[in-house]
Amino acid sequence: MQPIFKTTLPVVVLSAVVLFAPQIKAQETSFSVSAGQVEDRKAVFATVESVDVVSARARIGGTVAQLLVDEGSPVVAGQKIARVVDEKIALKVRSIDAQIQSLRSQKDLATTTLARSEKLFASGAIPKARLDEARSGLDVADRSLVAAQAQRQLLEQTRTEGDVLSPAGGRILNVQERKGSVVLPGEAIATLAAEAYILRLQLPERHAIFIKEGDEVQVAERGLGALTPSNGAALRIGLIRQVYPVIKQGRVSADVEVAGLGDFFVGERIRVWIGTGTRPAIVIPQDYLYSRYGLSFVKLSDGREVVVQQGLPRDDGIEVLSGLKPGDVLVRP
Repeated sequence: MQPIFKTTLPVVVLSAVVLFAPQIKAQETSFSVSAGQVEDRKAVFATVESVDVVSARARIGGTVAQLLVDEGSPVVAGQKIARVVDEKIALKVRSIDAQIQSLRSQKDLATTTLARSEKLFASGAIPKARLDEARSGLDVADRSLVAAQAQRQLLEQTRTEGDVLSPAGGRILNVQERKGSVVLPGEAIATLAAEAYILRLQLPERHAIFIKEGDEVQVAERGLGALTPSNGAALRIGLIRQVYPVIKQGRVSADVEVAGLGDFFVGERIRVWIGTGTRPAIVIPQDYLYSRYGLSFVKLSDGREVVVQQGLPRDDGIEVLSGLKPGDVLVRP
């Protein structure tokens, strides 16, 4: 009798494992269908714009002797981009240098005259009025020399202001003047876009109620390739930083802040996907779908196969447009 019990016990245990294994697997692979809210997104084009467009202007009038940048050149704040030369400044400097030499000679003469007058006054040979006159002559000569030196410094500062400096860091958009051109004080030499770039959207009026500051948008990479959220393309996330409260020609404008736009062309168009409201929809995991004869099927927990119509891919699965209803239980094929 003992051999009988030894052979039947393993058979009973194995049968129990076989009976319970399908039930455990069914619990792990089932999915209950329910209706949720999904966000619809619309593809629009946005234009790369600079937050600030500033002009580098000439501070003095003259001739453009040097032009160190061209359209598209990157610049930093304070960088020299051109030089304006006024030839009259050099002539004025030579003239004031001659005046300074003359005034220095006059000061030396007044110093000698004062020293001689002090000796003569000490010996009683001249009155005090002559001594005061000598002192005044030295004081006038000294002040005249200081004034001439200040005027020369002014001319040197004017010459230095011939350097046209970049008011901010960014890229040159347009160069208005060429080498050899005659410019006036305050005239623009070049226009540049500051380093801060944004995407400017032009949306139809009907979408104005769906966008607000802080909303996320999906931004495609550069190029005209058909990059969409549904084909696994690498997308960047941007934030709406400003919505303009004016509708022009049936369109509302909004600015999107996205990192890494520094190497884009100003005016370049990029595809952007924005949210246009939510709606109820059924979304199921991708691995519950299978194809046969060009149709999409799902398998219910009771063993039936149902033909479904697929919609757009979502973050948590794929949308089902028809064929299922809330409450259906799916199993993996």
